[in-house]
Amino acid sequence: MSQFEPNIIAFVCNWCTYAAADLAGTSRIQYPPNVKIIRLMCSGSVDPIFVMKPLLEGADGVLIGGCHPGDCHYTSGNYKARRRIVILKTILENMGFESDRVWLRWISASEGKAFAGIVTDMVDNIKKLGPNPMKEKWDL
Repeated sequence: MSQFEPNIIAFVCNWCTYAAADLAGTSRIQYPPNVKIIRLMCSGSVDPIFVMKPLLEGADGVLIGGCHPGDCHYTSGNYKARRRIVILKTILENMGFESDRVWLRWISASEGKAFAGIVTDMVDNIKKLGPNPMKEKWDL
């Protein structure tokens, strides 16, 4: 049996976290290829359904990345994201998911190395958790 490789979906802010991911790539900073990046204008625009849908369809984890609090290009989008994710984690736990499958991190545009480190840490953490329980339940 091959080693489990997690599938992680990342919803990232255009102005900070996406720029950090781009910087990591242009700087040739190595990080696992397990993450699929979806660029949004702001972490505040991440609807809870955007997080639940990939998990229900078998993704092993979801990363939401945004500007540091106080630095949001849309004034308070990251505060909105933080409130939503706190509530969403409670809902996901009640559905049978480990809350550690969803990460919210603040990564500025100049933090390419931090982006790579967070992705690496998340992949390692998800490997410890194992595959998404929905994969077995729905035979995905």
